[in-house]
Amino acid sequence: MKKDVEVYLKEKRIFSPSKELVENSNVKKWMDKQNIKDYDALLKKSQDIEWFWGEVAKDLISIGDYEKVLDWKLPYAKWFTGAKYNIVQDALDRHKDSDKIAYIFEGEPGEVENTTYKQLYGEVCKLANALKELGVKKGERVGIYLPMIVQLPVAMLACAKIGAIHSVVFSGFSAKAFQDRMIDCEAKVVITCDSFYRNGKTVPLKKQTDEALEKVDCVEKVIVYQRTKEEVSWNKNKDLWWHDFVEKQEMECETEKTDANDTLFFLYTSGTTGKPKGIIHAHAGYALGISLTLKWVFDLKENDVWWCAADIGWITGHSYIVYAPLILGVTSLMYEGAPVCPQPDRWWELIAKHKVSVLYTSPTAIRLFTRYGEEYPQKHDLSSLRLLGSVGEPINPEAWMWYYKYIGNEKCQIMDTWWQTETGSHVIAPLPITDLKPGSATKPLPGFSAAIFNEKGKEVENGGGNLVLLKPWPGMLRGIYKEPERYQKTYWDQFKNVYSAGDIARQDKDGYFWIQGRSDDVLSVAGHRVGNSEIESALVSHPSVAEAAVIGKPHPIKGESITAYVIVKKGIKLNDALKEELRNHVAEEIGKIVKPQEVLFVSDLPKTRSGKIMRRIIKAKALGEEVGDLSTLANPEAVEEIGNAK
Repeated sequence: MKKDVEVYLKEKRIFSPSKELVENSNVKKWMDKQNIKDYDALLKKSQDIEWFWGEVAKDLISIGDYEKVLDWKLPYAKWFTGAKYNIVQDALDRHKDSDKIAYIFEGEPGEVENTTYKQLYGEVCKLANALKELGVKKGERVGIYLPMIVQLPVAMLACAKIGAIHSVVFSGFSAKAFQDRMIDCEAKVVITCDSFYRNGKTVPLKKQTDEALEKVDCVEKVIVYQRTKEEVSWNKNKDLWWHDFVEKQEMECETEKTDANDTLFFLYTSGTTGKPKGIIHAHAGYALGISLTLKWVFDLKENDVWWCAADIGWITGHSYIVYAPLILGVTSLMYEGAPVCPQPDRWWELIAKHKVSVLYTSPTAIRLFTRYGEEYPQKHDLSSLRLLGSVGEPINPEAWMWYYKYIGNEKCQIMDTWWQTETGSHVIAPLPITDLKPGSATKPLPGFSAAIFNEKGKEVENGGGNLVLLKPWPGMLRGIYKEPERYQKTYWDQFKNVYSAGDIARQDKDGYFWIQGRSDDVLSVAGHRVGNSEIESALVSHPSVAEAAVIGKPHPIKGESITAYVIVKKGIKLNDALKEELRNHVAEEIGKIVKPQEVLFVSDLPKTRSGKIMRRIIKAKALGEEVGDLSTLANPEAVEEIGNAK
């Protein structure tokens, strides 16, 4: 039996929201309507999940008549059973005559194009009609391999409109990764583009698509959008130009009547630890979960300009660039290119230029910007910002503070959100009425229920262990495509009747959750189980460090010894004295038991294309083992540096 996870890092700073933010927040207005007096009362009352989700649905989605809010037969949930519902009704159709801007698009070269809701409706209908002309029917799959351009949400909405199931593959993935996913989902049609702009270069996406489809028999046609107008190879029997085939279609298309629990999309997890999982999400529950969490967590209002700076190829983009903002009728900024192209202030320039009011990004991006220093954001007027957000992994307290100080100008609360591809929406996150602790995602949102379990399946109320979800929630996955046994084993077999997230976390005396990373990343040092992220947070709190990754190496006495791979900030000199300083800094911050045995300097760390540091690959390389498939890495060249680090 494994020992429970121990906790060392303590964070005592608290940041309270302003009275103005609290009083004007969407959640406070709803609480007043329901006569709920405070945050704790809201969390308690919302544990009547059927009442709560049924009540909030009235304000958010046009669900119509249904038999039951929730039909729960472990491990499968159905929401709003008996109802007919298509997410496009709320994300598109109800805004069809609106001249409000849905997307402000800026390409990496600098061109800007605004798309209104009315225009978006017309473009979606044209593509939906084109898909119907190709024989795509309700329930059939369409593969989408597009960059961050407006045609990507158009493609997703067009599929949903006719009841087809879309499977988006991140445009940064290799041809092989795209191929595997298309074979698994049995796509009938693929939508891609000629090429796109990234880091000052063009990426030949059509070429990669052709390479991928050489061994994919199920795909009958490929629709190609012309983004860069670069020359591409052409198969006249299979390929169709968007500007020829789609543009001639009618700008009206009836929305398919789907069941509330029909499948909306498959989204494959990255597959860095094995065969990718085709996560299934359905129409109604997903629509409700994402729209409520976006409205309450980020408090979006009529005049906000929302920028979720993720990629639509991930669940963050599906939920919070496409479907939820459109359901709420929000204006979103969409940027095609790299964060630091052509200069490290590109993002801050975009915020000032487009008057972005709410920014949602990853700790990886924040740590990247800290390496360049605060002089870049200070060149621009960021006063339009009123709220900030974090997603994708635990945020180090010092990265949190940099974000708060230099991007939010010490006036913007930071909504640190924990969730997964599988959960569909935020699960643990603050609200605008919540006191914040840097590095903590705070408490489960209203309507959600989470806990920490030890290895024996007993709840830990003040300490570390396995993060579990105790009750069903609307945006939850509906299974893994074609793999029901894997679904059961992965999420439901570890602890009886509860969802195992696969993350470790701790809960403090105030009930705040602190995510510590994946359960398979836990270190075992001299009989103590410690989360990697605690040690990494301690390292990043040193003024010289921008990023860090920590792994365990076999040790004859301790079980594992700790090795830290460190990226320093610009201008810092590398020497043995700094290594010793960093080792001692960790000992002072969280204890001698987790003092790294060695500190090695690198210029980069292997990361997935969503920005997560791949400790598994770092460890394999460091131990001279087979590192496996690197196709999902953004920077495979960083793997070699691990082996040569000093």
